[in-house]
Amino acid sequence: MESGAGKHWTEEEVKALLSVWSEKNIRKQLHGTLRNKGIFIYIAKRLQELGVCRDWKQCRAKYKNLKYEYRTVKYAHNSGDVTKTMKFFHDLDAILRYEPVPQLAAEENGRCSATETQPNTSPTTESAQ
Repeated sequence: MESGAGKHWTEEEVKALLSVWSEKNIRKQLHGTLRNKGIFIYIAKRLQELGVCRDWKQCRAKYKNLKYEYRTVKYAHNSGDVTKTMKFFHDLDAILRYEPVPQLAAEENGRCSATETQPNTSPTTESAQ
């Protein structure tokens, strides 16, 4: 299955991305990691094994778009607007609802700041370079 940069993601490709994304170690590495190129290189390789030919940039773009669309629909639902929907909402809800919520930690000067626990990175994460 050939997929170029300008091609839309098929339903099967999105399902494959969601299946890889739903893995616990992938979710941990993606949450709170700013430099995540290595994670998406790994995801692209995993997708290739599943027959989806997408590069890491395409995977990251689709991940960001799905996450944005999910949060938009989730916010609408929380505001009482249940008319806004998206495909794969329930799959994304299962993946994203378990993201750790930032906890408030007291600083020395008495102010509070948001802190998050950083997940352990695996050898597949070459994003720090």
